[in-house]
Amino acid sequence: MDGLRIDRRTALQLIASTGASMLMRTHMIASASVSALTALDHLLLGVSDLDYGIKWVEERTGVRPAIGGSHPGRGTRNALMALGPKQYLEVIAPDPAQKTFMFQIDVRTLKEPRVITWAAATSDADAVAAGAKAAGVAAIGPSDGSRARPDGKMLKWRSVGILGKLAVGVVDPIPFFIHWAPDTIHPSQDSPRGCELKALRIAHPKPSDVMTLLKAVGIDSDVTTAAEAAIHATLNTPKGVVELR
Repeated sequence: MDGLRIDRRTALQLIASTGASMLMRTHMIASASVSALTALDHLLLGVSDLDYGIKWVEERTGVRPAIGGSHPGRGTRNALMALGPKQYLEVIAPDPAQKTFMFQIDVRTLKEPRVITWAAATSDADAVAAGAKAAGVAAIGPSDGSRARPDGKMLKWRSVGILGKLAVGVVDPIPFFIHWAPDTIHPSQDSPRGCELKALRIAHPKPSDVMTLLKAVGIDSDVTTAAEAAIHATLNTPKGVVELR
């Protein structure tokens, strides 16, 4: 799988270093760092109504995201569009069929679609969690997840959440990590194609804090200073270059 890879040997070394300084532990994780563009598994485009979000993306890109399915217990459902090999866009919205809403970002408040956060790929969720904690970074998981596709096939994954406390409004610039099960087809492989992710940029009121935390979990990214947090994704599409944020 493309994206961030931290092997078990590295994770054990990181765990053994817990008595070292934060600087040293962060450096050990960052030694295997990759760019945010390479690490990205998928972008999450939040919207309060899924049908509207699908139409909005299609009008701008010329590609119509396909219904993916619902997330039981989370209160959300999605539609997907490939952005290249092993990368895709997830349009995520409330699921009217579910009575509860437990998603960590309240997309119900959004009047227009917004890039709210992103997921980084990993081939070892346990190592990511161990490495993050060894660097003094709070992490949740690995947690098991699954979703039934419209054709009934199950998608399964494990995820690790990074608690950076850097979310501003509905935008969280710190990704969660996802490890797809070996028997699961990556969503990019059978989602509508035609678009390609060319650039990924982050803006934030505290850019150095964001860069430090990303570095601690193995991701290199320049972060620009801005009054509000934003994730900018540049796409090549059938309708030309499109910027999502």
